[in-house]
Amino acid sequence: MLTRAFPPELVDEVVAECGRTEERQRLLPARVVMYFLLAMCLFSRQGYEEVGRLLTQGLERERRWSKRWRVPTSGAIGRARLRLGAEPLFAST
Repeated sequence: MLTRAFPPELVDEVVAECGRTEERQRLLPARVVMYFLLAMCLFSRQGYEEVGRLLTQGLERERRWSKRWRVPTSGAIGRARLRLGAEPLFAST
């Protein structure tokens, strides 16, 4: 559902326009963090692990996720959210 509403190309464009593209490959790339934050809004009563599970299941169904999901620590998710910042979320509205 998220990739239909927010195609990966659009997410990448918004992230780039906000100057938030990563310089190295990360466990949580900016695109994944964007989808994770959007999924957190949809599943606001769930914890990080469940949101991650639901997100990757949906991406797997759409054939947009081929890796095995390893739930990052809360600290890693927090750092990824800080790296991304709020600007891409405001730009996508």
